[in-house]
Order: sequence, then structure tokens, then C-alpha cells
Amino acid sequence: MISESQFQDELQILIANAIREDVGDGDHSSLACIPADAKGKAKLLVKDNGIIAGVALAKMVFEYVDPRLKIETFIEDGAVVKFGDVVFHVSGSSQSILKAERLVLNSMQRMSAIATKTNSYVQLLAGTKTKILDTRKTTPSFRVAEKWAVKIGGGENHRFALYDMVMLKDNHIDFAGGISLAIAKTKEYLKAENRDLKIIVEARDLAEVKEIVASGGVYRILLDNFDYEMTKEAVKFIGDKCLTESSGNINEDTIRKYADCGVDYISSGALTHSIYNMDLSLKAF
Repeated sequence: MISESQFQDELQILIANAIREDVGDGDHSSLACIPADAKGKAKLLVKDNGIIAGVALAKMVFEYVDPRLKIETFIEDGAVVKFGDVVFHVSGSSQSILKAERLVLNSMQRMSAIATKTNSYVQLLAGTKTKILDTRKTTPSFRVAEKWAVKIGGGENHRFALYDMVMLKDNHIDFAGGISLAIAKTKEYLKAENRDLKIIVEARDLAEVKEIVASGGVYRILLDNFDYEMTKEAVKFIGDKCLTESSGNINEDTIRKYADCGVDYISSGALTHSIYNMDLSLKAF
């Protein structure tokens, strides 16, 4: 993953672009009927059950829109919430609260859904050594928040983007002329560019697993669409030579069985691409 400073930079870019997109040259609905000096108060109301996420991001949004807004927090990120819970109060300029409202809700609803789904997978993996990973199957320009939500839910982050890790998948391997060539070329490239990046290589069968291990210098092998028996055999062959990751159509019904095969990680695009937003609202009172 990227550094903490890069992570914070990405968050600021997200907020600035989202406010630009939503507000444009002004929130004319509020400007038309609410006096500039009007003060108000609103509460973040939970209308669902799950894991809350995005509280810290909401504070960043309010700070960006109007540093004078005051936040009183009752429930922090990662907590279990139920219908009727109040997460925080925000008070100050009514116009500012309304300007930030939609970005806060959109972000928290999606982040909470991701955290909730991630946590359900974490519970299914309890008692095993296997950790759940996200993927790059994220919403364009919202990736940093979605990956943050995975962490809040108890999962781990895979690479952030194309630049912070090398991941040789089937198309890379085929275009490069095979696994051994792809790995050799990657090592040469990293040395020439003086880049210290971890290498993950995808294997489609046991023969490719053996070829990857023979090449050496690989951080993790991704076992793509392996069945249980193939996974067990691959894990046994790899041993402690590198880490292992299972991926490919793994769901709530199969995740525990793959973990019991002994893999270090299971990656799931469903954490971010197949979720339904948690129902939240920001209500004036």
C-alpha cells in the first residue's frame, strides 16, 4: 500500500473534487432561501444495522467546507451500529452543513456497507491464519475511501494502484512470453529503475506454481480459480518459499473452505464492487 502521506493526499484530492463536482459555482437552493448568517444543527442518523465507517472522513469534509463547523461524535469508525443510533451532531452555518451533506452521506453509506461486508468475511475466517484482501475493483476516484473502509471492517489492503506493487497476471504473462520471462524481465526492470517493489505472480495451474517458485524472488503467488484440492497441493508445494493468495469467485459459502486449505490471503473484489449502501440520513433538529 501507499504511504500515510500519500493516503492523506488522496483523501484531500477526493474531497476537493467531490465538492467541486457537487457544488460547482454555488449551492443555489440554500443560497436562495437560507440567510448567510443562519445557524443550524443536524444529526447523522443510522437507519440500518452494520459497521459504521466514514466518520473520520465526514469530519474532514466538514472541515474542508467550513472549519467553523463543530462536530460532537458519539460513535467512532468500526463500531457496530443499529437502526436509530446517532453517530454525531454537526452544528454551525446552515448553508455549510447543507453544502457538505451529500458528500458526507454518499461517502459514509458506501464506506459503511464495505466495512460491514468486510467484517462479515473476517468473522468467517476467524480461527484461521487467512486474511481478507481487497482489490483494484473499486469506484473510480473513490478508491482511497473504499480501501479505508476495508481496513475499518477488519480486512487488509492489497496494492493501492498499478504503481505501488508489481502484479503479473495472465495477460502480462502471455504478452511477455511466459512466466519465467515475465519474472526475469520484471527483476531486470526493477533493478534498472532502482525500484523496491514486491512482486506477485498469478498462477493458473500447479505447473505454473512450480515455475514461479523455480524463478525465485516472488513475494506472493496468486492461486487463481484453483479448486480446494489444487489449493492444498499448491500450498504444500510452496511451503515457506513465499506467501499464498486465493482468488476467483470466492464467496460467503466457499471462503472458509479456501482458508482451511492454508492460504495466507484471500482477495475478493466483492468487498467493493458488490455491496448495497447502508441507509443513513443527516437530519436537522
